[in-house]
Amino acid sequence: MAEPSIGVAVVGAGMAGRSHAAAYRAATTVFDDRLPAVRLVAIADANMAFASDAARRYGFARAEPSWEAVAQAPDVDAVSVVVGNALHREVAEGLMAAGKHVLCEKPLADTVPAAEAMVEVMRATGLVGSVGYTLRRSPAVNAIREQVRSGAIGEPLHFNGHYWVDYACNPHAPMSWRYQGEPGSGALADIGTHIVDLAEFLCGPVQTVAGAIFHTAVTERPVPLAAAVGHAMVEVGEKTEPVENEDIATFTATFERGAVGNFSVSRVAYGLPNSLGFELFGETGGATFDLGRPAEFGFCDGTSSPATSGYRQVLVGPQHPYIAEGLPMAFPGVGHGNSELFTYQARAFLEQVAGLKGLPPCRSFAGGLHTMRVLAAVAASAGAGGATVAVPETPGRTEP
Repeated sequence: MAEPSIGVAVVGAGMAGRSHAAAYRAATTVFDDRLPAVRLVAIADANMAFASDAARRYGFARAEPSWEAVAQAPDVDAVSVVVGNALHREVAEGLMAAGKHVLCEKPLADTVPAAEAMVEVMRATGLVGSVGYTLRRSPAVNAIREQVRSGAIGEPLHFNGHYWVDYACNPHAPMSWRYQGEPGSGALADIGTHIVDLAEFLCGPVQTVAGAIFHTAVTERPVPLAAAVGHAMVEVGEKTEPVENEDIATFTATFERGAVGNFSVSRVAYGLPNSLGFELFGETGGATFDLGRPAEFGFCDGTSSPATSGYRQVLVGPQHPYIAEGLPMAFPGVGHGNSELFTYQARAFLEQVAGLKGLPPCRSFAGGLHTMRVLAAVAASAGAGGATVAVPETPGRTEP
C-alpha cells in the first residue's frame, strides 16, 4: 500500500502564486516529520508561459492552462487560489465542488455576498477552506501577541497601524485588476486587509469603524499591451481606462474588547515599496513592529528601572514562535523574510488538510468573511462622509 501523501497545486502564477509554490516546496523541511509527503503536482494560469516557468522553477510536475484542469485532476488534493479578487469565488467554489481543499489568498472575495457564498460552500462540503494572511505567521508579531495574552502590557488601549506601498505611484504603470472595482476594493482590500487582520490578531474583533476617507491620486491608467507578473512594468498603448477604486484609505475603529485604532493605507506612498508597521499601547506597556526589520520588535513594560526605562529592541530568536524548528539557522539576529512566512502558512494549511494538530490553523473562510465585513463597513463610512458604521456579526467565526 502506498504511503499517504497530499497532492498540491497553485492556481495563479504571479508573484503571490510563486510564493505559494515555493512555500509548498519547503513545507516539509520545517517543524516535525509528521506531515505526509507533499507532491508538487501543478501550476495553473491562463498564461501558459507564466505557468510553465513557475512549474519549472519550483519543481511542480506540470503546468495547466486553467483552474478547471486542476479541479478535474485526480492527483490534486489541496489548492492555493492566487488570482484576481473577483475570480476567487468561482475558482474556490469550483475546486471545492471537485473535492479539493482550498487556501485562498486574501481578501476572501471581491464582495461580501461572494464571501458569504464561499462560506456556505465550505460548510456544505466539510472541506478545509482557509484564507492566506501570511503576516499572522510573523515570529515578531506572534511574540507580541504572546505578551498581550499573558497580560504583560495589560489590556490593549490603542492600535496605530499603517501599510504604505508605492507600486501605484507611477501614473504610467499599466491598468490591472487591482485598479478595477467598487470603492474599498483598491488599496483597502489589497493591503489594508493585512493591517486590519493584524490589529484583530492582537486586539480582538473590530466592532465599529468611523471617519473613513478614500482618495484616488491617479485617476486613469494606460492599457497594457502584454501580460505582467505582479507590479512589473510592461509596454502600454495610448488608450487609457479610469481607475475605479481608491489609492489611499484612512479610518478609525473600535474593538469589542475596548481598544481604539487608527489606520492609514496607501499604494502611492512614494519611496516605500512595502512599509507595514504598528504601535500597540496597553495599560502597562507597549510594543512596536516594522516589517522592514522583521526579525525584531520594540517592547516596553514596567520591569526596567527608571534609569533605563523605555522601549527596547528585542531580537527574535528560538524562544519566540516559529523560529526553533522553522529556520535552518535558529539563532537570534540571523533574520528571516517573506518566504518563511509563506512556508509557515503552507505548513499550517497542509496540517489542517492532514488532520494534524501542530501550528495555529489558518484563518477560515468565516474569518475571511468577517474581515470582508470590516472592509465593507469602512467603504460605507467613506461613502457616508465618515459616519460611524457597525460591523455585523459573522456566525461561525473563530477567534482570533
